[in-house]
Amino acid sequence: MGVFTNFKEKFNFSGVSVKDSPSRSLTKALSYRILATFTTFVISYIVFRRYTEKTVEDSIGNATVIASVEFVAKIIFYYLHERLWTNIKWGKYWQRTYWRRRAWRKLYRKLHKDQNQS
Repeated sequence: MGVFTNFKEKFNFSGVSVKDSPSRSLTKALSYRILATFTTFVISYIVFRRYTEKTVEDSIGNATVIASVEFVAKIIFYYLHERLWTNIKWGKYWQRTYWRRRAWRKLYRKLHKDQNQS
């Protein structure tokens, strides 16, 4: 009986549902968007320099316009997407139940291994 008490103390399966706050979703959206916009800027710059007759200043200007529009549009869509998926329960707890099953199997094997050695 003591093994089961230790097991319950070691692994907490309370099943509490935790959601990201709107400010966390916004922060995640901003940090990702900065990285993605920088990538868009670099790609746009390379395309304008390589495949057009634009000067460096024109290429930087065009890449900046593309990156700015992309930043604003995609951050709005990412935030809305994140908030939508926060409210969808499908697939949130599969990992928790997976590890719970594995922990029980491990405990079962350990108990039977101890009994077989006795």
